[in-house]
Amino acid sequence: MSVEWIELPHEILESISKLFSLYTDYLRLRAVCHSWHSFLPKNPLHLPPQLPCLMLSPRAFFHLPNHKTHLLNLPEPSNGIRYCGSSHGWLVIVDESPNVRLLNPVTRETLHLPQLNTFPDVVSFSYSNIGREYLVTNPRGGVHALNLSQMRNCYVKKIVLSSSPCLQSGDNFAAFAIVGKGQHSLGFCKKGQNSWGFAISDEMYCWEDVVYHNGLFYAVTKEGTIAVCDIYGYAPPQVTVIQTTIPFEFCGDIYYVVFSGVDMLLVARILEQEFDNNDDGGDEYNLVYRTVGFDVFKMNWSELKWEKIESLGDRVLFVGGNSSLCLIASDFVGCLKDCIYFTDDYSDSNYDDACGKHDVGVFNLWDQSIELLPCYPRNSYSRLGWPLPIWVSPNPC
Repeated sequence: MSVEWIELPHEILESISKLFSLYTDYLRLRAVCHSWHSFLPKNPLHLPPQLPCLMLSPRAFFHLPNHKTHLLNLPEPSNGIRYCGSSHGWLVIVDESPNVRLLNPVTRETLHLPQLNTFPDVVSFSYSNIGREYLVTNPRGGVHALNLSQMRNCYVKKIVLSSSPCLQSGDNFAAFAIVGKGQHSLGFCKKGQNSWGFAISDEMYCWEDVVYHNGLFYAVTKEGTIAVCDIYGYAPPQVTVIQTTIPFEFCGDIYYVVFSGVDMLLVARILEQEFDNNDDGGDEYNLVYRTVGFDVFKMNWSELKWEKIESLGDRVLFVGGNSSLCLIASDFVGCLKDCIYFTDDYSDSNYDDACGKHDVGVFNLWDQSIELLPCYPRNSYSRLGWPLPIWVSPNPC
């Protein structure tokens, strides 16, 4: 006896929906009919991490499988903001105010973290002190002034999240930050707190990147030093600083830390300087940076040393201003294995050269080649004033 699809029992429909791992496929399932759309939740909680999109502006998203740019109407201005993180589908945004905001581009929901002036090293903040709105101390106790744009651009290096702040299990939600002049401090805030605290603030260390894994935050320096931070259940937080041994190949300009299963990886990005003109017939040249390679190292925990690896296998990495991400390439159409997808996260003025190139691309470990991503049109000076591009993993919750 035939049964109409719209009459499919809800428990069966729910079981079918949990077989979908891609958010786009789940949306198509909800769109089959009005009955299914009404029953299936708008924000599914079972989905694994999704293939990131490259956010070019607050309204433009570059989609990797088809190399097309999609436009979204988000409640964000294009100018005057900076993305200082992207985790679990949420952007971390700062501007020329003390506010630290979280934005989910999929749901358009906005939340707030504690303000910048609540960090322990911020002595005072006042809009009336024009050009010296913030007074900030360093680990030695010295005090220096920062204006609104300096605080936005220089104080926070990166903020990562432990999870989506909207998950039902979000009581353990926390944000972790690399902050301060020289990036000597690691700050944190947990759900329900109105101010930031410091896990460690020591001029001996200049922290390069941080990632969350299995209840702990791991920060690294360019020298390979690791800080393992447990902010749950301890007051003050428990921090273990690990000095490691590095190989002679250990050299890079920017470093990223990421977990691939149980393996902790450190990704070294190598830059070179180039002089490019504006392609306007003039003699003026701009000094720009270009990524020319990557090296990947794996932590050997038994010997506390970084060991170079030559292949990622079926894995793929996404690095930049986002919380570094490792995925299985074969799970996603159009995603290349044994590759590192990278974006410009270091230069607010690194615009395209005479050939229309940008420092956004794919590094192939197997042959050490770089393929540029065609995410910006040639000579796209309209992007002047846009925030730097950043990877965002679509997350409906």
